Amino acid sequence: EGPGCGPDPVNGFRFLKEAYLATDPEYDGHVSVPVLWDKSTSRIVSNNFPDISLDLGSEFKAWARSPLELYPPARRAEIDALNDTIYETVNDGVYRTGFAASQHQYEANVGRVFETLDQIEHRLASRRYLLGDEITESDVRLWVTLARFDAVYYSHFKVNLRRVVDYPALWDYARDLYR
Repeated sequence: EGPGCGPDPVNGFRFLKEAYLATDPEYDGHVSVPVLWDKSTSRIVSNNFPDISLDLGSEFKAWARSPLELYPPARRAEIDALNDTIYETVNDGVYRTGFAASQHQYEANVGRVFETLDQIEHRLASRRYLLGDEITESDVRLWVTLARFDAVYYSHFKVNLRRVVDYPALWDYARDLYR
């Protein structure tokens, strides 16, 4: 174990499965991230990734230190539509590609991933974030896949027509989000 490695500092869990079992001792389902853990009740209250960031920005807004609004009411329909595309073709698209059961499925899925990335590249050529000058929930949704794309999905899942670094605007955007 090195610096920053080891049991989590809140509960001492070494594996996420322990959090699931603390919530439900009979749990034998899939263990996934992220999870929203309630320290007061010592249980997972959500592992529904599409809702966690939305909940943090709305249900927990009173406790936030940042005025950042990732899901502004006036833009929710636009954000939801973009999130649906990002999830279907990029977030889940890399998994559909990597676990395709046939060459035909692989080609269809990899094509959809890069069709969306090409559209995003075009979009980012004229704006800082997906929906303009302000970061939104859509940027967060895309970031989680971009952060792993070149290192994992490109090589291990064979989603390898291009790397994120091969898209000038997308690469600048990914580095900007990282900062």
